[in-house]
Amino acid sequence: MSSLDILAIGAHPDDVEIGAAGSLILAAKQGQRVGILDLTYAELSSNGNVERRQQEAQAADKLMGITERFNFGLPDRGLEQVREDAISRVAWLIRQTRPKMVLAPYFSDRHPDHESVSRIVREAVFNAGIRKYQSDSSVEAYRPKQLLYYFINSTVTPQMVVDVTPIYPEKMEVLRCYRSQFELEEGSVQTPLTNGYLEMVEYRERLFGQQAGVALAEGFVSAAPYVLTTL
Repeated sequence: MSSLDILAIGAHPDDVEIGAAGSLILAAKQGQRVGILDLTYAELSSNGNVERRQQEAQAADKLMGITERFNFGLPDRGLEQVREDAISRVAWLIRQTRPKMVLAPYFSDRHPDHESVSRIVREAVFNAGIRKYQSDSSVEAYRPKQLLYYFINSTVTPQMVVDVTPIYPEKMEVLRCYRSQFELEEGSVQTPLTNGYLEMVEYRERLFGQQAGVALAEGFVSAAPYVLTTL
């Protein structure tokens, strides 16, 4: 298992892409090693199925330049029931891949799974740095330098933004890989994702951009204060 610069974590395939695909594309173009972890296969999604969703994730990975993608296969809508196991497994992966930065969903979201993952990742990041946690493991303790939260359904003022204007068409191409989720197809049903969701994402990122003086931006919130050596 290779080391990573960034490990982005979500509950379902497409979570990370909604909130941070543009930033990950830019990071990959800069030569950074980027990984994605999905905790579930999203088997309870109203549209599509596990096999289709995995094919869509693979197509999205190729467009983003993802180094490696993981899926723990934990139960969709059942993360709280396997909370301790999830924390342990995420901490193990952090120790294995040793990312400088970890991304997790923002801690307030209309989808309970997104909020669950936010809490799980926060504890896993902390536990991964405790030497005596999982002391039987052959992998040394490690704590990433940064934990940032990305937005899926929330729209609050971000603490920092990444200007994704130049590559925004690429982000939209990535999201369109998930046709089973964002488009009404034969046999599918209407959900919040099929009702102008991609337009909502773009509107939010235009709002974030306007606040920062650029056209389009992805927003993030830091789990801890940033340290500056000078102003």
